[in-house]
Amino acid sequence: MNGLNSLQAFSIWALPVIFAVTVHEVAHGWAAKRLGDPTAERLGRLSLNPLRHIDPVGTILVPGLLILMGTGFIFGWAKPVPITWSLLHRKRRDMALVALAGPGANFLMALLWALVGRVATMLPSLWVAKPLVYMGVAGITINIVLMVLNLLPLPPLDGSRVLAGMLPARLAAGYSRIEPYGLWILLLLLGTHVLGRILEPPVTMLRNLVFAFGRIG
Repeated sequence: MNGLNSLQAFSIWALPVIFAVTVHEVAHGWAAKRLGDPTAERLGRLSLNPLRHIDPVGTILVPGLLILMGTGFIFGWAKPVPITWSLLHRKRRDMALVALAGPGANFLMALLWALVGRVATMLPSLWVAKPLVYMGVAGITINIVLMVLNLLPLPPLDGSRVLAGMLPARLAAGYSRIEPYGLWILLLLLGTHVLGRILEPPVTMLRNLVFAFGRIG
């Protein structure tokens, strides 16, 4: 997507980012409901209406600044869906399943954006097709990045919930004590470019697989 100005880049990325973070959170709430916790449903958070999930900083400000700055690395977040862990049927197992639902939804969305990009390549009108292809690529990218990022075993990311559900109870309790420092660790990894080096290999591999699925590029 080289050659796009800041306004064009923002318009291409806006919908993919908003829906990537929205559906991610809805998936957590949907999985929790299936496993015994209706909290998200009662609070109206199983809606696909982005307005119910948008976090002004995580959904708009941070992704918008990254796009306008042309950093080449885009991520964001929505308001977390509330989960009442005590209502889950099998708490430790179900905690891991609820956590996996978000990244799983991102992977499915990446495949859907690949189909959007594929259909766009078949359209006769270039002025319609080209933006849709770009949007498909953006949708694949943001969803794969969010999936891989959230699967890192660093509290409070989803991967830490999955790992905690697999660890013996005593180890899981000790591991969870890292959570208050997780955001600072993540920011440190981001600021030192270590996070990018961790994410790049799996993100590149999965993006290429999804591009091949959609026959894009």
